[in-house]
Amino acid sequence: MKFIDRLLGRNAAAPSQGNSAVSESQLDLLRQTLATLIDPDTGKDYIAAKCVKNLQWQDGAVSLDLVLGYPAQSQFAARQSQVVTALSALEGVDSVQVKVSSQITAHAVARGLPLQSGIKNIIAVASGKGGVGKSTTSVNLALALAAEGARVGLLDADIYGPSLPTMMGVAEQHPETTENKYIKPIEHYGVQVMSIGFLIDPEQPMVWRGPMVTQALTQLLNDTRWDNLDYLVIDLPPGTGDIQLTLSQKVPVTGAVIVTTPQDIALLDARKGLKMFEKVGVPILGIVENMSMHVCSNCGHMEPIFGEGGGEKMGQEYGTELLGKLPLDLSIRLNADSGKPTVANDPDGEIAGLYKAIARKVAVKIAAKSQDFSSKFPKIVIQNT
Repeated sequence: MKFIDRLLGRNAAAPSQGNSAVSESQLDLLRQTLATLIDPDTGKDYIAAKCVKNLQWQDGAVSLDLVLGYPAQSQFAARQSQVVTALSALEGVDSVQVKVSSQITAHAVARGLPLQSGIKNIIAVASGKGGVGKSTTSVNLALALAAEGARVGLLDADIYGPSLPTMMGVAEQHPETTENKYIKPIEHYGVQVMSIGFLIDPEQPMVWRGPMVTQALTQLLNDTRWDNLDYLVIDLPPGTGDIQLTLSQKVPVTGAVIVTTPQDIALLDARKGLKMFEKVGVPILGIVENMSMHVCSNCGHMEPIFGEGGGEKMGQEYGTELLGKLPLDLSIRLNADSGKPTVANDPDGEIAGLYKAIARKVAVKIAAKSQDFSSKFPKIVIQNT
């Protein structure tokens, strides 16, 4: 009968159309409410950020998926509570079910370089000079991204002075080879680690010229069998030399993080590193101010022994964000020297929370970049027929 009614133009479908209209108005109310909720990490509402998926409202029960474009596992409960509280206040809503997750995608890089196999995004951590805590920041940034739910790798690009094996507590381990060509990274604390320190005698100095050093870095990157990484954090040596140029010209770097201290001398060199990346087209994700405040281990008194406000001023000068400030705390140094970095040793501590906040800001910056769809396009093969 329904088929005949449609043929004769009868209004048999009118009741279902009315129900559909009511349902759509209910969904509009939900969307309007969700549009008032701001994600603290991105500063955008969930509708504008296109985080809301599978939104449904049936018989008083509301359900939706909240998909974040960056890792934020430590914030899932807070995001869920935020949405449940807002939607439960609406008339007619009896229950709210929210599933929060992260979906990390590959993002476009400058210069049209193809993405690295097994790696979605590459983060270069750099400084203009040594001694500012760049390697410690790199290690804890990688661990923080992993703690927030991402698949993370860590590459030690300091060929002359590899320190990451010691900091990660894997100095005595040796990587395995596969297919007589590729190297399997060492996995520890949930992070895949590769360094030339695994392959040489720790007492043997690397007396190499620039071309050999850059070739070693390229091989470490390309010949390591990275396993489906969301982020690869590369700890660069200080300065603006061969390795930095090779990385910017031949490696698809998604963005760079500049590490500095508030001290004027450190800021002068950090500016050089920032300008170098700008000249070669590598986006600056932000600045991390390390050793911002000295924390007395006895009384807890804080004092800016290296000065203050330098990172903020530098960010304002170059139009980039200060991602966070880290204290000059004895525990950070002790943890790194013992092979148990702060984020791994005290994951729920205050300093680990600072590293996680910085990691989320870095990931948010990357998520805001345009996505890379090169892997979606079919390969074109020309054949003679």
